[in-house]
Amino acid sequence: MDVKTVCLGMLTDGPASGYDLKKQFESTFSHFFSAGYGSIYPALSSLAESGLVSCEEIPQEGKPDRKVYAITDEGRARLLEALRDTRPCHKIRSEFLATICFAHLMPPEDIEAVVDHRLDEIAEFQEMVRHFERECLSEWHEGLRFVLGVGKTVTGAMETYIKENRHKLTQRPAAKALSG
Repeated sequence: MDVKTVCLGMLTDGPASGYDLKKQFESTFSHFFSAGYGSIYPALSSLAESGLVSCEEIPQEGKPDRKVYAITDEGRARLLEALRDTRPCHKIRSEFLATICFAHLMPPEDIEAVVDHRLDEIAEFQEMVRHFERECLSEWHEGLRFVLGVGKTVTGAMETYIKENRHKLTQRPAAKALSG
């Protein structure tokens, strides 16, 4: 599924600006699908050109006009067609795991710093999940609840694994560490 399709899905909840969608990518979608302004705004522009979303420009004092997008009937039909794909790809992109692949080249203190940073990120994510559970869960449809549960489970398992096994990363001889 590409950014355009995810944006269409998000717009089924109601009209939103690119900024609004970015916030949703940073919160609800953060543990499984990332997108920045550099992909969201071109996606929205393309969707508007294709007639899959409409765009209303709302004047703002002292700022550029705010563009608010809404899914069209054609956009909804395209989204539903995309959702019929019963074999969506499951990819995980992790800079943390890519870095750890080369732990044998790193000094132990750098490994510890990378691992500590990942544990901090997990703690932040878990706090966000607790916030959603307290404030939003009752309003969410079952699909979002399911996704939140998967994220909670995966990050909990990752946290446990890291804490129980991090010592293995620094047990190797430091002779291969890169200098300078």
